[in-house]
Amino acid sequence: MRKLRLALQIHPQHAPYDALRSAAVGAEQAGVDIVYNWDHFYPLYGDPDGMHFEAWTMLASFAEVTERVELGPLVTCFSYRNPNYLADMARTVDHISGGRVILGLGSGWFERDYDEYGYEFGTAGSRLRALGDGLPVIKQRLEVLNPPPVRPIPILIGGGGEKVTLRIVAEHADVWHSFGDAETFRHKSEVLGRWCAEVGRDPAEIERSVGIPRSRMGDFDLADALVAEGAEQLTLGMGGPDFDLAPLRDWVAWRDERNAGR
Repeated sequence: MRKLRLALQIHPQHAPYDALRSAAVGAEQAGVDIVYNWDHFYPLYGDPDGMHFEAWTMLASFAEVTERVELGPLVTCFSYRNPNYLADMARTVDHISGGRVILGLGSGWFERDYDEYGYEFGTAGSRLRALGDGLPVIKQRLEVLNPPPVRPIPILIGGGGEKVTLRIVAEHADVWHSFGDAETFRHKSEVLGRWCAEVGRDPAEIERSVGIPRSRMGDFDLADALVAEGAEQLTLGMGGPDFDLAPLRDWVAWRDERNAGR
């Protein structure tokens, strides 16, 4: 059984860069296992034209100022970068971090990003097809880069679509990230299990991650219920301009108590 892991997603918006960097360092000092950001170009809440920074450039910086935590985007929008180029970016940040990168991927959804930066938005179906077609390209490029990644880079795929997304997860992911309460998570896990059976994958190979809503930051009952249904990684989210990391200490204590009994 895997140890339960705790992640902090730093929302890269509404804050100067030094505050974001300090939050990453503080999260590591507090004891979390993973630090994520997200891959958008504009804020997702609050002032829609507020401050915002790019994901992968930020991750390279986080890699330099941290020593232990794993790092990754939750998640990279596949539409924004050529898959070969994306693999090279992830490999490079993996070296900067000494082998701590998680390559989080999703099909994309935030239309303003596409419109403002000149990408074709397409449809949900076309974006998912592009993700499914691009994953083998990413894997192939990672195999031939010189130097190779420090470690086999774990691929995280986010989403809960039952007809396509979870099939892609079954085929390619090392980590599956989802949202929802325990009942929703249980149902989606069962669907993922069926897809794993169809593609010949052991579902136990896929680490299951769930996001804790910002509105339920202190809800340990929700966390316990998710873990009871098989969640192995829980992600908390925080946005700027001020990052109150004090709640992380309670979450780290909760994680350690749960792991002591596993």
